[in-house]
Amino acid sequence: MPFSLYEATVPSYLQVLRATIAWLEKAEAFAHEAGKAEAEMMAAKLADDMFPFNRQVRACAMHSQGALEGAFKGVFSPDLSPHPESFEGLRERLQEAVIYLEGLAKSEVDGLLGKQMRFEFRDTKWPFTAENFLLSFSQPNFYFHTTTAYAILRHQGMQIGKMDYLGQLRMSE
Repeated sequence: MPFSLYEATVPSYLQVLRATIAWLEKAEAFAHEAGKAEAEMMAAKLADDMFPFNRQVRACAMHSQGALEGAFKGVFSPDLSPHPESFEGLRERLQEAVIYLEGLAKSEVDGLLGKQMRFEFRDTKWPFTAENFLLSFSQPNFYFHTTTAYAILRHQGMQIGKMDYLGQLRMSE
């Protein structure tokens, strides 16, 4: 079977984004029940030098939807716009990413194979092929930020488990 960039990225992005949307709904209910202010949850971190929860979640959209948009444009730069300050805003941002990914045709993503592109941030300009960018930079970042957001919720006392993180598995039957 030939390599499919679409199959190596989009279905997994969708699986984890949908799962993240589901545990954001649980997180909002948890915050309410635990008497935690939404602003406190948005600002929660594992360590002082890490991004807060809301920026971790927004990065999930940036390293899925944003990464593919960058591959199509030929350049990716990190999203520095203000991050959502509410559970609702985070869910909306992730849903936007889901809708974008659902709208991609397998052939157009596979058509990125071999396409030259760059990562640009301040003085940094790294050359990539689209597949190397997606598979060696954005996909690991996607999982890093999703896992970190999940860990922040666990650290806040929320009871969620691995199946919450994994979401709907793509089984053969």
